[in-house]
Amino acid sequence: MPGTTQHPAISFSFTVRVSYPNTVGHLAKITQCISEAGGDLGAIDMIASDRKRMTRDFTVQARDEEHVQSILEALRKIEGNEIMHFSDQVFLLHLGGKISIHNKVPITTREVLSMAYTPGVARVCRAVADDAENAHRLTIKGNSVAVVTDGTAVLGLGDIGPAAAMPVMEGKAMLFKEFAGIDAYPICLDTKDTTEIIDTVARLAPGFGGINLEDISAPRCFEIEEVLKKRLDIPVFHDDQHGTAVVVLAALLNAVKITGRSLEELRILVLGAGAAGVAITRILLSAGVENLVVADRRGALHRDCDDQPDSSKRWLAENTNPEGVKGSIEVAAEGMDVFIGVSGPGVFSEEALKRMAKDPVVFALANPDPEISPEAAAGHAAIIATGRSDYPNQINNVLAFPGIFRGALDARASEITESMKIAAAQAIADSIPVGALNPEFVVPSVFDRNVVKNVAAAVSTAAAESGVARRQPKAKGDNIDPLEPAPST
Repeated sequence: MPGTTQHPAISFSFTVRVSYPNTVGHLAKITQCISEAGGDLGAIDMIASDRKRMTRDFTVQARDEEHVQSILEALRKIEGNEIMHFSDQVFLLHLGGKISIHNKVPITTREVLSMAYTPGVARVCRAVADDAENAHRLTIKGNSVAVVTDGTAVLGLGDIGPAAAMPVMEGKAMLFKEFAGIDAYPICLDTKDTTEIIDTVARLAPGFGGINLEDISAPRCFEIEEVLKKRLDIPVFHDDQHGTAVVVLAALLNAVKITGRSLEELRILVLGAGAAGVAITRILLSAGVENLVVADRRGALHRDCDDQPDSSKRWLAENTNPEGVKGSIEVAAEGMDVFIGVSGPGVFSEEALKRMAKDPVVFALANPDPEISPEAAAGHAAIIATGRSDYPNQINNVLAFPGIFRGALDARASEITESMKIAAAQAIADSIPVGALNPEFVVPSVFDRNVVKNVAAAVSTAAAESGVARRQPKAKGDNIDPLEPAPST
């Protein structure tokens, strides 16, 4: 089932309140029961006690929902136990939603009210009407991003609809605010029609400084992003594609430093021809990779493929695989230096891994269950990365999108170019000093606050260099208006 893990995890953490007889040894029975059932016991908190009974809260981590129920059932079987209350820690965290809006200016006097709202606000409205650019300076627009989904490709859950996608979009908004100080808003659209999505986002765009497309199924996501990029003069970024691609490139830049290779000489197999696979392929080719093969579950894509109705797969077939490799995944893996999986669980066999070049780099990014388990790859691969947080080298989009949008908003960029993405990847990679690099540390921690700063600065500079910036930083220390129009080129 989606979300299942092999080991107890915080994402299946719960607290159970148990009332039990106040007798010597009963607490030990409960803790032993939880341990034997495979639960990871954390805090034990006293709630109440008298001569006859004790009541305690036990906080436990489990593997999945089924495991939670099996632990509870084991506790019920202990004679004298009474389950008083159960709470799922993840659901508790989501009660009432995870985000809210707060005023920057407290309205405590009539004078402030008159400036923030009528009549004073009318002057600001006129200023924006006279020059639309003033909206970026005088409203929330300049620091806001719409996180837009139709709920058709949410995590590993698939098409669960816009309402069910809301918790993920809220989480995304939290990350924007926490890591980059950007005000992001979840926008869940009740339509799967590509044209309707494009038109709706375009009509919403005047209130936002950028558009982050999220969890929209392929191949529709490609058209939606491309059309919106042409229609709008603000950054449009499909994070499932480009966020993943940026972090993959960052990890690969550091991997080649460790293994003594170069991007140009690498032979790379990308398994997965969906949104992430296409974006990874594009950014690697732009960064200098020359020999790259993309495969789907049927095998390698090549120029002789004549049964590809999907335009994105046709593009992959025509622009990769210079040696014309044909055949299964195992055949495509022959002699490859790097494997990048963005497909599904268990689809890359140990036999395929053994066919790769000596000391290969393996990025098995299907989540929660990778294409090949790190344990199976450990005896063969020099460097292993996954999409999971419980293994080293997590390829996590949060390393990319907050800093990319921060830099784009700071530069008032009209779009996010390929050079801006490559600059972001380089900044992520460079956030780890060369002396600190090792096979289990090729991407920085998501909690390294320097990453967003480094990425934002690199993206802002790249925006100016590529001609899409409409502002540039003023001299340090000027706190009146920190940005001014970029000089014309």
